[in-house]
Amino acid sequence: MGQLVIAVYRPRPGREQELLAVARDHLPVLRRRGLVTDRVPVLMRAADGTLVEVFEWKDEAAVKSAHTDPAVREIWGRFDQACEFGCLSELAEARERFPHFEPLTA
Repeated sequence: MGQLVIAVYRPRPGREQELLAVARDHLPVLRRRGLVTDRVPVLMRAADGTLVEVFEWKDEAAVKSAHTDPAVREIWGRFDQACEFGCLSELAEARERFPHFEPLTA
């Protein structure tokens, strides 16, 4: 059974466009490696510029496999350069009953 994940990427200063490019490259890599489902991912931006990505891993084995896959580790390294990983609860929107985000094209 699949597992939905909500990833939160806070751009490092001056690296907003780099982060957006990495985020757009992320799911195609996971898809080519057979690690995610066909569910359409959602990429959105919070008011403070943080990107939020929602996607679905195929299963727990796919999550574990990702941690040793060279192509996935490479893109995760690009994320490390462009952002800090955050928590949904850190976003101002998370305090709203019905949070709104700017939709982005994945």
